[in-house]
Amino acid sequence: MSRKAKDPEKPVAELTPLEAAAELAHLAAEIAKHDKAYYQKDAPVVSDAAYDTLRARNAAIEAQFPSLIRADSPSLRVGAAPAAGFKKIRHARPMLSLGNAFSDEDVADFLDSIRRFLKLDASADVELMAEPKIDGLSVSLRYEEGRFVSGATRGDGTEGEDITRNLATLATVPRDMKGHPWPAVIEVRGEVYIKKSDFLALNERQKEAGEKVFANPRNAAAGSVRQLDAGVTARRPLSFFAYAWGEVSGADADGYGGEAAWKTQGEFYERLESWSFPVNPLAKKCARRDDALGYWREIEGRRAKLDYEIDGVVYKVNRIDWQRRLGFVSRAPRWAIAHKFPAERATTVVREIKVQVGRTGVLTPVAELEPVGVGGVTVARATLHNEDYIREKDVRVGDTVVIQRAGDVIPQVIEVVKEKRPKSAKVFHFPERCPECGAHVAREEGEAARRCTGGLVCPAQAVERLRHFVTRDAFDIEGLGEKHIEAFWKEHLIKTPADLFRLHLREKEIAAREGLGEKSAANLVAAIEARRTISLARFIYALGIPQVGQATARLLAKHYGSLQAWRRAMEAAQDQESEAYRDLTAIEGIGPSLAADLIEFAAEKKNRAALDELAREVTVEDFVAPKISAKSPLAGKTVVFTGTLASMSRGEAKARAEALGAKVAGSVSAKTDLVVVGADAGSKAKKARELGVKAIDEDEWGRMSGCGPRGLWG
Repeated sequence: MSRKAKDPEKPVAELTPLEAAAELAHLAAEIAKHDKAYYQKDAPVVSDAAYDTLRARNAAIEAQFPSLIRADSPSLRVGAAPAAGFKKIRHARPMLSLGNAFSDEDVADFLDSIRRFLKLDASADVELMAEPKIDGLSVSLRYEEGRFVSGATRGDGTEGEDITRNLATLATVPRDMKGHPWPAVIEVRGEVYIKKSDFLALNERQKEAGEKVFANPRNAAAGSVRQLDAGVTARRPLSFFAYAWGEVSGADADGYGGEAAWKTQGEFYERLESWSFPVNPLAKKCARRDDALGYWREIEGRRAKLDYEIDGVVYKVNRIDWQRRLGFVSRAPRWAIAHKFPAERATTVVREIKVQVGRTGVLTPVAELEPVGVGGVTVARATLHNEDYIREKDVRVGDTVVIQRAGDVIPQVIEVVKEKRPKSAKVFHFPERCPECGAHVAREEGEAARRCTGGLVCPAQAVERLRHFVTRDAFDIEGLGEKHIEAFWKEHLIKTPADLFRLHLREKEIAAREGLGEKSAANLVAAIEARRTISLARFIYALGIPQVGQATARLLAKHYGSLQAWRRAMEAAQDQESEAYRDLTAIEGIGPSLAADLIEFAAEKKNRAALDELAREVTVEDFVAPKISAKSPLAGKTVVFTGTLASMSRGEAKARAEALGAKVAGSVSAKTDLVVVGADAGSKAKKARELGVKAIDEDEWGRMSGCGPRGLWG
């Protein structure tokens, strides 16, 4: 006689982790037995209601304790209802990307920049840890008291997708850290990938099942780990390598551990292995540049024989105290770089040259090609950049050309094989009118690009701006792809970004469209409604202002703090004699050209009206600065450096100021709180005296920032 379903007496919220784990083990076995009786023997031994109670209890416990989800969990089996979508997880420490090096000279420049920043001798060796750069999906695993509690994708670096359930299915992701000591809280970061051998077998199974085959292992890994149904992930042959950390308990404001933490990158890898995380066995310490370049050549030679895809080698400064001092610039660390392998090339024929109009009105020529395989991907189009590039390369329709593709970079035409040019090859003439709206095409002095002057009347720009607005790094609206945007725009359902947030009023019209239906329309509306709150940096980036990428949007958000303050400042900055203009151009990284684009955007009445409309539909969160110790005397202050500092480079001083919560400006104004005066100071010191701004020398700066003889770095 079959054992009866256990009556769940204790509320899920009151279960301890040990009780939850024991009950999940029991439920997995019990439900599996009932599934076998029902599906295989057609002889159920419990009622449908009792079975549903078991499943509901299992789901409730897993929701409360996601890190305890078992590999044999009923929720991971084929047929399990997929989740409605991914929630978001905000990274405690940003997950940044890496800068790239493409030559030995680039690596030399990288090392020289480190020496300059740290004020080292020009011939000083910089010890590096080198390792293959895995071509997979970056993820972050959070452990509390040694237990896996959550996992997320990189996302935009600040916020990623919650894929805890999916990562829990990977055999190479430990549920519990082994060994001691380990921090109370640590985020272990690394790469999810699929081995080449497993990839080939996976595609064979996909073919046999009549399902989609994957273009390459990287796409297969990314698609597998981002499944709404974690059961699909569980059936995919995913692996994981750990190589970095995020938040660590007891970490200071710079994101590095205290006295008990690892002292080198190599020591951290040893810690990872002791905690049961897989680390790439090919990682190697390189004492000097020649050692690192020799390692790169060795790995390039072994690349084809490795059982996983790589696209280069990553170098990291081995000393953690140096990593800490070097810090970050924009969205990448100063202390690490990816030395990429040479771009993969192929030869093909140009069928046609078309011109695309981008979201900012820039006209970009694109070569339509005879399809050709490059690095495992079929390429049928390649960029020609601009009319000067076409003229310089003398690219003609009918030409045989060499194209190259490196990583995720858009394929480009790099050379014409002129000895194969047919007599029928046609010279390409750049259009004088926009191919989308017929407006005049202008080329500003000093610019390579031509732009459509149609502005908001140009359908290409309107649609492209809306597409950009909903992308992952902007408003991140799931399910609202290119085809929907274009169709909704043509059918007058949307014209401005604010119209997106009024689509719930037209849900029936959307449902009536071919290929959608009520459920899809409801899901789309729900996805839009879920994005009514957004960070200031994402909001600014979403607007599609020329030259304003994610890094610049973050700079503006950090400097101005709120949407209202930013808008007021941009409008006031139209007067180039104003304090607002001086304040804008004093921001590190914002020069006259970028300032002009920001001001032009704010000066346009239609843009201001669109922003007013949008502000009524969404909530834009004020910028939240990283947590800074309340003891920091620089938190919230605007600091300017002038003159030469003896104990550190200007770059290091700025990085330290920002790490302590200060804003670093490039010029002195009435809003400046502090000027640090080094040797041979010039007009900025004089301006500080005129404005009555506090000025200090390098010694006092050292004491204030913790960089002096008695400071943190002394």
